[in-house]
Amino acid sequence: MSPFTSLRRPVTALGHTGGPEGVALPRTVVLVGLMGAGKTAIGKRLAARLGLRFVDADEEIEAAAGCSIEEYFLAHGEAEFRDGERRVIGRLLEQPVHILATGGGAFIDPTTRSLMRGRVLTVWLRAELDVLVARTARRNNRPLLKQGKSPRDVLEGLMTLRYPIYAEADLTVDSDDCSIDDTVERVLAAVEHRLGRSLATTLPLPEVVEDGAKSTRTKP
Repeated sequence: MSPFTSLRRPVTALGHTGGPEGVALPRTVVLVGLMGAGKTAIGKRLAARLGLRFVDADEEIEAAAGCSIEEYFLAHGEAEFRDGERRVIGRLLEQPVHILATGGGAFIDPTTRSLMRGRVLTVWLRAELDVLVARTARRNNRPLLKQGKSPRDVLEGLMTLRYPIYAEADLTVDSDDCSIDDTVERVLAAVEHRLGRSLATTLPLPEVVEDGAKSTRTKP
């Protein structure tokens, strides 16, 4: 039995509670994009602004697998990892409305993409190559960047392959060198435009800078 099938955490244990639930969003917002696009940082802030739970799909995958994503990659390979990722995300999509950040390859999987289509609101956080290179250099826990090529070459290749697929997301928002709050405002504006109405939000939280050197979580 795959370790990904061994754990079903209750809804109340998923993610981080940002405040009272049941606000204006009619369906879950799923953030997609390459590693370094800012899905986790922006997702946390977006969830706080909307008073919703934030869920990081990679954290749920690691909890289900009982090991880090990097360890799973090394032991079982990417194909088996993607199969488990698909099943975990499928379970997350059944949960009440929340903000979900996914790993860089999740939306590329056609079955996972099909699960999301029409069921959630997908937002592609699009970033330029130089931005991605700078951001991913802060952490050393990304298995796709440990394949013998330079990180820039790997990211450039991934952009070529994946950007046309990310473009199938419901919304596209640029994630560049502006502040997290500025990008969150862009996401909120795009979502509101899509819904045709304003969302009830809280005031922005103080900017938080994460120390990449202290993080050990893998982001494929």
